[in-house]
Amino acid sequence: MAEAGGTAGSRPAGPGCGVQVSVIVPVHNSECWLDECLKSVWEQDFKQTMELSVFNDASKDSSAEIIAKWKIKLEDAGVPVIIGSNNSSQPRGVGFAKNQAVIQSSGAYLCFLDSDDVMMPQRVRLQYEAAIQHPNSVFTSHGPTVIMPTWFCSREWFYHVGKFDEGGKGVPEDLLFFYKHIQKGGEVVRVNHCLLLYRYHPQAATHSVLEETIWNHRVRFLEDRVLSSWTSFTIWNAGKQGKKLYRSLSPATRKKVTAFCDVDEKKITRGFYTFEESEERPKPKIPICHFREATPPFIICVKLDLTGGAFETNLNMLNLKEGVDYYHFN
Repeated sequence: MAEAGGTAGSRPAGPGCGVQVSVIVPVHNSECWLDECLKSVWEQDFKQTMELSVFNDASKDSSAEIIAKWKIKLEDAGVPVIIGSNNSSQPRGVGFAKNQAVIQSSGAYLCFLDSDDVMMPQRVRLQYEAAIQHPNSVFTSHGPTVIMPTWFCSREWFYHVGKFDEGGKGVPEDLLFFYKHIQKGGEVVRVNHCLLLYRYHPQAATHSVLEETIWNHRVRFLEDRVLSSWTSFTIWNAGKQGKKLYRSLSPATRKKVTAFCDVDEKKITRGFYTFEESEERPKPKIPICHFREATPPFIICVKLDLTGGAFETNLNMLNLKEGVDYYHFN
């Protein structure tokens, strides 16, 4: 039986019962965290049918033995466990492992869980309750970012968006899936409860993705989704991040930048930013002005909550509409 908060034994199961939720867990050399992860599946207070779908991607540690142990325990509690594995000498990557775990599962809804994370007992129940009201959404818990291990969506929507990129190490498969989700009209719905303990550690798969790779994908998405429809715009931040964004834009999009704006008198007094790396002659010089004198729309490259509210106050005084007059890129 489940420990505190768990009522796993009360779940209906057996032949002929449709599975409502498949918990999707990709595994690669996860012995340090896997016990806690799978215990958190066992402790869920979800009353409907649930299964665990694990795909072991060429682990060389004791992950397989830990999975086998929890298969017995979970199935005794009424939670079927499906185990797939890549038995070659080389892992195929997180995207491949997630896709395989989805393919071998059968639930109407998919609850994604990384093998180094821990779910709170109420996670599946709360996200399932929200998901049945919003069929085209990816669900996450409260927090500053939409981290992949908090995603929960219908199987139908997952296949509508398309599977994860299987490029392997160094590919941000979660970010690419999320962009496809948005491009196909998907939404993000937040469940305002703490649903997951997210581990950030040196062995995490996220560290195999270069920061510059993420940056370049974000810039291309910004160009496709926003800047392609604008004839001109201002970059709010004449410092390091604003200039980096400008340099990262395609040549055609760079020509749409009419100015940088800022509050720093030194930058404003300088008058302009010269794009020294440009092969154009003369080199492009972009004016720098005070934000009150700048013309929207803006791409804002200023992080929120870092200026004691000063930036937010400045933005609010302009009475602009987010998504029309400005977008955040920070």
